Amino acid sequence: MQQDRLAIASESASSSEIGQIQLLVLDVDGTIAGESNQIRPAVKQAIRAAQAKGVQVAIATGRMYQSALRFYEEVGSSLPLLAYQGAFIKSPVDQKVYRHYPVSRQTAHQMLDYFEQTELKRFLSIHFYIDDQLYVREITSETEAYAERSGVVPIPVGDLRQVLDREPTKILALSDDIELIDQLLTSLRQRYTPAELYFTKSVATFFEVANPLVNKGVAVRYLAEEMLGLQPENVMTVGDNFNDVEMLDYAGIGVAMGNAPAEVQTYGNWVAPSVEADGAAVAIEKFIL
Repeated sequence: MQQDRLAIASESASSSEIGQIQLLVLDVDGTIAGESNQIRPAVKQAIRAAQAKGVQVAIATGRMYQSALRFYEEVGSSLPLLAYQGAFIKSPVDQKVYRHYPVSRQTAHQMLDYFEQTELKRFLSIHFYIDDQLYVREITSETEAYAERSGVVPIPVGDLRQVLDREPTKILALSDDIELIDQLLTSLRQRYTPAELYFTKSVATFFEVANPLVNKGVAVRYLAEEMLGLQPENVMTVGDNFNDVEMLDYAGIGVAMGNAPAEVQTYGNWVAPSVEADGAAVAIEKFIL
């Protein structure tokens, strides 16, 4: 299957089909932004060149809307911003919210009960995202690092249950213990079906919980087909982690980054160089320019 996808991508790279790409959807962290937390100059230049050829560019990220805005502005997008793994789709141009699929309050309570079990609580930092604000139990070192990279101000509230009069857009459990994050993923996928909740990892230390209607593939499909009247073959997506696999699988050309986990790379038509080697720029040059 992977060889077939690679072959298709290779053939299309030298054919007129490349001209059919009308929408380029980019992940942020690990894709267009690396250790510097900035869009690399070569990537920005390649994006501008793609736009000059008439290709529209969108951002699809697990980040908060407010955290993703600066990347959206830097790439010069005019399309809605796909934030929170696609749970929240809003246009910065006219402030219109196109989609918001939050986690139910009942489910949020269940998740909190699970994460606060005695054997887990001291190892996890829990983040609730409500109304594009970040609420936490307390400020931990993990939360501080997250806040610095994201450019957001976390709001410590002690017992997170007191903010659950509203539905969270997303729930995030952070831990430096990568094995624990994997255990959470395995355990909760046994407790809940995909029709009940969406679980993913955006990085090895982030376990994310969202509405079952949410993933980047669904969001990109909505943007492409319902908003722009395009088909999958008109779409190119670039991403680097497990929260990107659905959009890589959806697109006519799905590009996995060289720094992506091996399993994630199998979902791409092609594997680009790593983010620190300007892999997104190389992919844009290959398939669009």
